[in-house]
Amino acid sequence: MTDCTAPNSEKFQQIINAAVEEFQEKGFAAASMDRVSARAEVSKRTVYKYFESKENLFQSIVGVLSNRFADMMDIRYEQGRPIRDQLIDLAWVEGRLLMSPEVIAMARMVISEVLRNPALAEKTQGKMDKTRVFADMLRIATADGQMEVPNPDEAGVEFVGLIKAKAFWPVIFGAPIITEEEMTQIVESSVDMIMSRYKTS
Repeated sequence: MTDCTAPNSEKFQQIINAAVEEFQEKGFAAASMDRVSARAEVSKRTVYKYFESKENLFQSIVGVLSNRFADMMDIRYEQGRPIRDQLIDLAWVEGRLLMSPEVIAMARMVISEVLRNPALAEKTQGKMDKTRVFADMLRIATADGQMEVPNPDEAGVEFVGLIKAKAFWPVIFGAPIITEEEMTQIVESSVDMIMSRYKTS
C-alpha cells in the first residue's frame, strides 16, 4: 500500500508546490495555510496531516530542495580515470539541477525568506550547501597525484562559485534559466579554470 503522507506522494507534492507559490507571493509572515490548501486543491485538514505548522511546511520545502542535490553525494572519485572528466560529471550534476524551473522556484523562495528572517536562516544554514562533495573530489584527486590542491575546502567553494556565478545567482534575480548549451559552456569553463589552477604539471 502506498503511504499517502510520503514525500513522493501526489498530495505531498501538490502542497509543496502550492506553498512555494504562496511563500513567493506573500512572504513567510503573511502566508496563509488556508490559501496553501486552496492553491493545492486539498482540504486544510489534509495540509495539517502532512505539516503541523507553517514553519514545518517551510522547513519541508528546504528539505525537498536539499534532497534534489542528494545525487551529488553519490559521485565518487574513480582512480585511473582522467580528473577533468570526473570534474565535468560532478559539475553537470549541479548544472542539471540549476536548469530545473522547480528547483529555481524553490531556491528563490527559500533565499528571499532567509534574508528576511534570521531565525529561518539559522535553521536552514548548511542544508543546501553541497560544496563538500566538490572539496572531497579535489582532496582525493590530490592524494592520487592528479591535482595539487593545498586547500580542498577553499577550492571546492571556488569551483561551486564559478558555476553559480553564471548559472544560479543571475537566475535567482530574474534572468532566464540557463539553456543546456549555455550550461555546457559554463561547466567546461569552470572545470578548465579549476584545472588550470590546480592540475599537476
